[in-house]
Amino acid sequence: MKLTKLLTSAALALGMATGAMADTTKVGFVYVGPVGDGGWTYEHDKGRLAVEAEFGDAVETTYVENVAEGPDAERVMTQMALSGAKLIFTTSFGFMDPTINVAKKFPNVKFEHATGYKTADNVSVYSARFYEGRAIQGTIAGRMTKSNVIGYIGSFPIPEVIRGINSAYIHAKKVNPDVTFKIVWVYTWFDPAKETDAAKALIEQGADVILQHTDSTSVLTAAAEAGNVIGFGQASDMAEYADGPRVSSIIDNWAPYYIERTRAVIDGTWETVNTWDGIGRGMVGIGEITDKVPADVKAEALALKASIASGEYHPFTGPINKQDGSVWLKDGETADDGTLAGMGFYVEGIEGDIPS
Repeated sequence: MKLTKLLTSAALALGMATGAMADTTKVGFVYVGPVGDGGWTYEHDKGRLAVEAEFGDAVETTYVENVAEGPDAERVMTQMALSGAKLIFTTSFGFMDPTINVAKKFPNVKFEHATGYKTADNVSVYSARFYEGRAIQGTIAGRMTKSNVIGYIGSFPIPEVIRGINSAYIHAKKVNPDVTFKIVWVYTWFDPAKETDAAKALIEQGADVILQHTDSTSVLTAAAEAGNVIGFGQASDMAEYADGPRVSSIIDNWAPYYIERTRAVIDGTWETVNTWDGIGRGMVGIGEITDKVPADVKAEALALKASIASGEYHPFTGPINKQDGSVWLKDGETADDGTLAGMGFYVEGIEGDIPS
């Protein structure tokens, strides 16, 4: 009798444990950089931790960092799916085709790809309107430069990065017609050594303000060493430089989206979506503008932020010409999302060619 009770209790316990495991939703994250980069990947991982905090034992998250864009990404995603992940976030533009390829093999797994444009029945895409934050940075940069040379470090010549350069330039030029932009492409998202070299090269060319679309804090370190150069936090607040060269930042806030999409998988309501949110929806945040910025410039930047958030103002509002002088947007006309999503041209006034 006692043996029977023990076996029954053990079976019940095993059944309960198995049931608990079955009710746990596994969520995977694929990162292009290290979680400690202080920028892009760091903010995505904050989103992952927010998912854990929101759902507790109902979810189990996992991540792989420093995943190269290409075949290795497919291997990592495949392994996550084979390990039982029901939802996988792939967080870099170069993961787009690998995401689509793996999703075809695992139709019951949901995939979410950041900054891309290819979808499927089990693949959604999401991104943030970073160009809205660039408009604010451009305004501050244009007002604060003394040399009238603004440096910009680009990662890869894709529409997301080109949009940011154009937005920053347009708004710097609006407040300072004498501004010129110097752009250095580093062909990497995260490489502190390359980013440092690019920053130093721009400083040597006279830049006293540097913007970046790369992920490390090394650009701000180089600015601090120069002593008379200011910069901005990229993707994350990078507040450790607030007493030095950092005068504000663009902050990527992924947590609400990650929580929402995880809940949809748990509830069985997930469906393919294309999300592109900005300041108004809180996906793009503007970090504290420090006292290095004059009060009137700070007020101007915050007013611009408010008008963008409310929808009163669009950062790409005509008249704007393309680099070759041809009309892109007439007076009062605003850019459509399709053109912005595929942007492959500079606006008038930016020197140099976009690398092919």
